[in-house]
Amino acid sequence: MCGIVGYVGPRKATPVLLDGLRRLEYRGYDSAGVALVDEGAIAVTKCVGRVGNLIEAVDDTAGGNLGIAHTRWATHGGVTQPNAHPHCDMTGRIAVVHNGIIDNDEGLKARLAADGVTFASETDTEVLPHLIARHYAGDPHEAVLKALQEVRGTYGLVVVFADHPDLIIAARNGSPLVVGLGEGENFIASDSHALVRYTRRVIYLEDREVACITATEVNSVQLDGSDAIHTVEELEAIYGSEDKGEFPHYMLKEIHEQPESIGRCLRGRILPDLGSARLGGFDMSPRDLTEIPRVTILGCGTSYHAAMVGAMAIEGLARVPAQAEIASEFRYRNPVIDPKALFMAVSQSGETADTLGGIKEVVTKGGRVMGVVNVVGSTIARTCGAGVYIHSGPEVAVASTKAFTSQVTALYTFTLMLARTRTLGPHDAVELARALVSVPDVVSEYLAEPGPIEEAVRHLVGARYALFMGRGLSFPVALEGALKLKEIAYIPCEAYPGGEMKHGPIAMMEPGTPVIAIVPDDQHREKMISNMQEVRARGAALTVIHSRGDLKAQSLASVSIPVPRIHTLLTPLISVLPLQLLSYQAALALGKDIDRPRNLAKSVTVE
Repeated sequence: MCGIVGYVGPRKATPVLLDGLRRLEYRGYDSAGVALVDEGAIAVTKCVGRVGNLIEAVDDTAGGNLGIAHTRWATHGGVTQPNAHPHCDMTGRIAVVHNGIIDNDEGLKARLAADGVTFASETDTEVLPHLIARHYAGDPHEAVLKALQEVRGTYGLVVVFADHPDLIIAARNGSPLVVGLGEGENFIASDSHALVRYTRRVIYLEDREVACITATEVNSVQLDGSDAIHTVEELEAIYGSEDKGEFPHYMLKEIHEQPESIGRCLRGRILPDLGSARLGGFDMSPRDLTEIPRVTILGCGTSYHAAMVGAMAIEGLARVPAQAEIASEFRYRNPVIDPKALFMAVSQSGETADTLGGIKEVVTKGGRVMGVVNVVGSTIARTCGAGVYIHSGPEVAVASTKAFTSQVTALYTFTLMLARTRTLGPHDAVELARALVSVPDVVSEYLAEPGPIEEAVRHLVGARYALFMGRGLSFPVALEGALKLKEIAYIPCEAYPGGEMKHGPIAMMEPGTPVIAIVPDDQHREKMISNMQEVRARGAALTVIHSRGDLKAQSLASVSIPVPRIHTLLTPLISVLPLQLLSYQAALALGKDIDRPRNLAKSVTVE
């Protein structure tokens, strides 16, 4: 959940490192630091807070053509300057930046302390430079290999040595690292987003791989000393501008990019006149599709909510048993894996540690997994080997918006493809395909007139508790709305199925309690209206997101937010939009840091 950048080459390293950190700040922003190798010494600068603080603290005129840098998301130890990376050995001649968690750090610390090592931080990472120093006898590569033989855990590790001002050592086990190949210069980063300004040619390091990187060469071996084989890949063009443009925050910009991001996800995949779809990455024939006995979709956080929508759509329309699973729970409960079943892994970053663990559990037990991923070349995409890219483009705000709708769109596309081979006749298939193609225009229509969002926000600001509720496909939408409000506005809230609301949450109702109800014109509408009346009778301030023209739902609302009508299966793609804007406006009203909420990071690469 942290950002790593390294550079070796002819230019000054400092501007490259700081630019890379700025691009990766969404990966972690508790503290930041840089280590420069110059004139036989390592100069380390680190500080608490954002990359901007580091930029002010670093001497940008300093020399040095080799360096490493890091943005931290705290795991072991508080947010302090000593706990910030890079960490050095006691001589200050070996510096390390690290993503991941060292599982046996306490035992290693005890041994090193017994040998006279004094620790300057509370982190697990600091054992690494001291351990490497213990094995260092002039050969950096050998020292890192020997040190890692003693380490248990996950790491994306980058090391520099004062004695070797032209060499970076990188090692990976469970935490991503990508090498960028330049002309007479090379780069290393935890995310290819840091590299696209400088090169499109990259090598993805694999688990248990150790690489020696100079300005002109990249050589790598497995941790056991055997040769590592990899290919040079080309990064795809990045969709969307990296600046905020006319918007005050990335989150608002990304909300308004959804017509384009959904359109990219659909492009070339929907055949509206034929009522069918194609996902080339799935490489499944109609016969293959008819033989799928069940579908399980793995995800975490927002991706889990998208998975819930997808599972409901698959089961409801294609009549294939389907379920969504929280990956962090699934991976550890010894699940029964049907090798004939289809598993799908949903992840924006493609690096989510728990989802990757779930994939490995399925594969170990003989199952097959398809990825539904945004970041091309990410670990999940490469581990699955098949699946679909959602093509959202970079999502910089920590709270996910456009990735959610693109994930749902990709799952709907698969649902159409699957249902057409089973239950869906040509007329209904054409109707659904055409409705899917119309989604970007319907999203644009809503965003042009979003309704009284600020009026709804007034009920939320200062609230001790808020309840989101929906039924059917609207329940995961309610979960996503509550998650967004918690993530960026820090308002205590929860989401419940409308029918379950009276089994507990109704006890929280008192005059003025904000309740947000999602009520599209579907088969659950009448039941939801009953649920709305129940909370309204107890004084709740009811914000209702409903289909345009639904006068009954409107009449029950304290705040009425109508949304355009669309095919009932596709309503989550529209009803989630006011929830995204609601959380954004609430956070804005409360003065919160919208794009960088406290304690959160964009890519969760640790357990």
